[in-house]
Amino acid sequence: MTGDAVVDVILYDGVCVLCSGFIRFVAARDGGHFRFVPLQSDYGHLLAQRFGIPADDPDTYSVVIGGKPAFRSDATLAILARLRCYGWTRIFRLVPRRLRDAVYNLIARNRYRWFGRHDACRLPDPSLAARVIERLPEA
Repeated sequence: MTGDAVVDVILYDGVCVLCSGFIRFVAARDGGHFRFVPLQSDYGHLLAQRFGIPADDPDTYSVVIGGKPAFRSDATLAILARLRCYGWTRIFRLVPRRLRDAVYNLIARNRYRWFGRHDACRLPDPSLAARVIERLPEA
């Protein structure tokens, strides 16, 4: 990251199997657009605090696009809209946020039970490592 360039980042639960899988899914389809910040990292803790996400027991992930954060289903749709062949998912914005977030919350509450949990934040594979930000960016 250099200069004043705005970098779009996804802040995610690094011990969640579902969340880590989603990050790999995004990375394979975003053309290098996003950077990824595990909540369990130093930078992740800072961003979580800024956005009011409990880093030790997160119930959501967020995306920061153009300096503006989005959460829950809004975050998911914002991410998918920027992936090759997934722009069509914008149609789900027609579904009321309250309903979208209810589904999101159901999955978020049960994600460890349904998909599993790692004991610690896993190291990304080498092809993804350069896109993961764990420390505060240098000024």
